[in-house]
Amino acid sequence: MPYRTYQKRTAALAFAAALAGSAVLMAATAAQAEVVDVSYQCKTPIGDKSAVSPIDIKAAESGSGYKITMSWQKGVSSSPVELGKGAMNPSATIKLGGAESGTLTVTGPANEAAIPANTPIKISDLSGTYTPSKTGEVTFTAGVLTIKALGTTTTCTPTNSPEASLTLDVEAAGGGGGSGSGQGSPAGGGELPQTGPEDSAVALGTLGGTVLLAGAAGVLWLTRRNQQRAMR
Repeated sequence: MPYRTYQKRTAALAFAAALAGSAVLMAATAAQAEVVDVSYQCKTPIGDKSAVSPIDIKAAESGSGYKITMSWQKGVSSSPVELGKGAMNPSATIKLGGAESGTLTVTGPANEAAIPANTPIKISDLSGTYTPSKTGEVTFTAGVLTIKALGTTTTCTPTNSPEASLTLDVEAAGGGGGSGSGQGSPAGGGELPQTGPEDSAVALGTLGGTVLLAGAAGVLWLTRRNQQRAMR
C-alpha cells in the first residue's frame, strides 16, 4: 500500500473512532424529564376552582447541588379583579421521592404585567436550590401552588396524583449515604439552561474533544513512525 494512502486511511480511522467515542459520551444523561399534566383544585377567596396545567421541572448543576426550575405551560385559577403589575406573588412545593423525602420550596418573581380580571393566571417560572443529602435516584413531583395577591391567598393542590416530572441520579456531599431531606431556597435571577443533561453535555463534549486529541496524537505518532520506516 502506498505510504500516502496508508497515512490517510490511518488518520480517517482515528478520527472516526474519536467521533464515535464523543457520540457515546454525549448520549449519556444524568436526568430524565417529562412534562406531566397536573390537575389542580384551588381554594380561592371567592370559592373553589379547578384547572389542569402541564408541569415541567428541570435541573441544572449549581455548585454542590442543583438549580431546580418548575414551569407551568397553562394558567391556573383567576381573579375577579385585575391584578396590577407586581400584585401577584407565587410559590410552590415540589415533592421529593426515591432516595430522598420531604419537599423543596421554589419561588419566583411577581407578575411583570397586569393580569386582566377573570383570565387564567400565568405563573412565572419558579426556582430553588436542591442539595442532595442522600445518594441515589431522586424524583421531583409537582406539589402545592400558593398564590398571594391583594392581601389574599389562593392554594392549589394536585388532585390526580401526578407522576414525577423529573428524575435525577444524585450523589450526597462526600459520596456518603447521608440523611435528612432536600432543602429549598430561592435561586437567583436569570434564565435556567434547558436541563441538567444539557449542562452535562458541555463537560461531555470537552471529554469527547480530549478523545479526539488523543486520536490525533496517535495519528501523528504513526505518521512519524512510518516516515522513519520510509527513510530506512
